[in-house]
Amino acid sequence: MIKIIWDQGFKRIYKKKIKNDEELKKKFWNAIELFSNEPFNSRLRTHKLTGRLEGLWAFSVNYDCRVVFRFLDKSEVLLIDIGGHDEVY
Repeated sequence: MIKIIWDQGFKRIYKKKIKNDEELKKKFWNAIELFSNEPFNSRLRTHKLTGRLEGLWAFSVNYDCRVVFRFLDKSEVLLIDIGGHDEVY
């Protein structure tokens, strides 16, 4: 199981974008649970990022909501950003 750490900026964005949208909130928590148990599950579409975001990874919550994160080690990740494709990339 992966330990998930929330960056301060991520907490702020979560409150703004996810907290008050019940449907997206439910999808987010389902994705987080799946990610913590199996980070490379095909439903999450986990992938490496390139360019200015090289060294970071992302997974999908729904069609237009991505979570950007960094592996700190094999069992720990830091959530960095969340939002639509154009917002986080």
